[in-house]
Amino acid sequence: MPRPSLPPDAPAPDAQPTFRALSDPTRRGILRHLAQRDMTIAEVAQNFDMTRAAIKKHLTVLSDGGLITVRARGREKINALNKDGFAPLLTWLETFDQFWDDRLAALKSAIEDIEDVEKDQTHD
Repeated sequence: MPRPSLPPDAPAPDAQPTFRALSDPTRRGILRHLAQRDMTIAEVAQNFDMTRAAIKKHLTVLSDGGLITVRARGREKINALNKDGFAPLLTWLETFDQFWDDRLAALKSAIEDIEDVEKDQTHD
């Protein structure tokens, strides 16, 4: 089944904030925890050897990248994974899927052409 792809000259969604958010191993670790359940800053901080202020900075970058959402619950801020936030990254990656799909289809066609020629030669 063909995947939707952007025309080569179409503007790609801005994936830079997403890549920036994913560039740090601590932020990737935070995402793994938030994939399990929503957490407060304090709950996230319990999983890392750093201050709450440092965790808050990481959460801000993740939020700026669209990978998490933050909502208020009383005085607490609840951080949740935003699965839709990965869309710009997936769209960017799909460009390369199409690249390989095209090349593999061409390779398959070339192999089939060679097999057809070999079949014809054996029947002569």
